[in-house]
Amino acid sequence: MAHALQSPQRTAPRLTRLVCASLVSAAALCMSGCANNPPQAQTAATPAAASATAIIRLDPGLDAVLARDAALERVASGFNFVEGPVWANGEIWFSDLVGNKLYAVGSDGAARLLLENSGGATNAPHSDYPGSNGAVVDRDGSVLMAQHAARRIVRITRDMTITPVVERDAQGRRLNSPNDMVFAPDGALWFTDPAFGLAGFDQSPDKEIPYNGVYRWKDGRAIAVIVDLPNPNGIALSPDGLHLYVSNSGPDMFVNVYDVAPNGTVSAGRRLISYPGPQPGDVPDGLKVDSLGNIWTSGPGGIRIITPQGRVLGQIRTPDTAQANIAWGGADGRTAFITATSNVYRLRMVAPGLRSPFGS
Repeated sequence: MAHALQSPQRTAPRLTRLVCASLVSAAALCMSGCANNPPQAQTAATPAAASATAIIRLDPGLDAVLARDAALERVASGFNFVEGPVWANGEIWFSDLVGNKLYAVGSDGAARLLLENSGGATNAPHSDYPGSNGAVVDRDGSVLMAQHAARRIVRITRDMTITPVVERDAQGRRLNSPNDMVFAPDGALWFTDPAFGLAGFDQSPDKEIPYNGVYRWKDGRAIAVIVDLPNPNGIALSPDGLHLYVSNSGPDMFVNVYDVAPNGTVSAGRRLISYPGPQPGDVPDGLKVDSLGNIWTSGPGGIRIITPQGRVLGQIRTPDTAQANIAWGGADGRTAFITATSNVYRLRMVAPGLRSPFGS
């Protein structure tokens, strides 16, 4: 998040710039990669604008991930800034981070409101991004969800009962504003905790932890395992759980990969991909890993699909000012849902996404 310390670029509906101008050629892509508005409920999926949408194929290996005729479809639109997609209870859930609401689109294709005030306590000081963010499905089918305003991770049951799960680190300090999360094969929950939800961000007087950390939550304790990233954002694990991927939104924009030891510690942090800057509003945000081990990571100009060895297979670009996050869904796990500024899209895949250990 290149000037996100003052103005969080990752959720920047107020900032102006054109995605298409940020990356103009496949060569540029390889250079950067090598190293409260009501929703307009969709009654049927609609093709995304062809002139502003592209699946850019940079490597023949993309054929194993996306068919040659794969195309984006828009399934919901009209929001402020959509985030936190998760496939839950047979439908796609997502949040409006600015509008502070949680929505779902089911088999009927219509968007419906699940929760008002999805980010929690609105009477407490918070930034302009108070809503809920990243989410995962737990072993019992409940959803764990990050709340920016309330600065915590909560559990949502099928009857929409909300219970706090993680609010403080192992030293008893209140979290900044949990952002994104992923379950490991051993059942540990990993999450990022930047200051994007705090009024004033890193300068907030309410900030109790001096860093923006990456945490491993296990046996009721949230242990900071990475403390040297300025703005950690998206997070994912390799299929075997031995490699951790974390995106950093700024000032330098990149995705790092770390080795994960059996005790949950990490080491050998190294760069998977770097992005040139500045790109106001369009920064490394959410990321996911598919069943082949490829990393789908948002960043300036779209979503890159990258092999574990760092080879960029392709890029997905939407008409929006930023592509924020990805979730795997559908009964077979072969549908990628993409949240992008005010729209939610879906894209059919050849290889399924990597479901969590608990089937989400």
